[in-house]
Amino acid sequence: MDYFQGVVTEYLRANRATFVNTECCIQLNAGANPDTSGPHWYCDALAVNLQTSEAFLCEISYAKTLGGLTTRLTAWSKSWPLLRIALERDCGVPQAWPVHPWIFVPEKLGPRLEQQLLNVLSVEGVPSQMPKPKVTWLEDVAPWKYSSYNRPHADEDVV
Repeated sequence: MDYFQGVVTEYLRANRATFVNTECCIQLNAGANPDTSGPHWYCDALAVNLQTSEAFLCEISYAKTLGGLTTRLTAWSKSWPLLRIALERDCGVPQAWPVHPWIFVPEKLGPRLEQQLLNVLSVEGVPSQMPKPKVTWLEDVAPWKYSSYNRPHADEDVV
């Protein structure tokens, strides 16, 4: 885990209704060993909000090109129905709960991210079942920007 993953995790946990599983393994096919069962990813954090009954697949990046993040989101987009089944099967996320990707990046990468999200949400011309990711700037998760014991959940998407 890099430094910003810890900062984002604390930001998420500051909402008392949100519970976080860091480096959560999401494997598409059931199996004892994700390395042999097929496609899988280690999501930076799976955040579950019990108050709003929703889950978030959180990814954190400050890479200038956002290449790794875009690759990850594209893979999720292509596999979204199977990914949802895996979250229910392996993590207990109820099927009725909405699941959203939640991206944390530096604000200066916003225009690049917005363009890349257009490509991610339409794979080979077909609209994805994956919802548009929620975006929060890394600058906004600094600990002095929110109450550490009662951060509201009503964050607005920025992109």
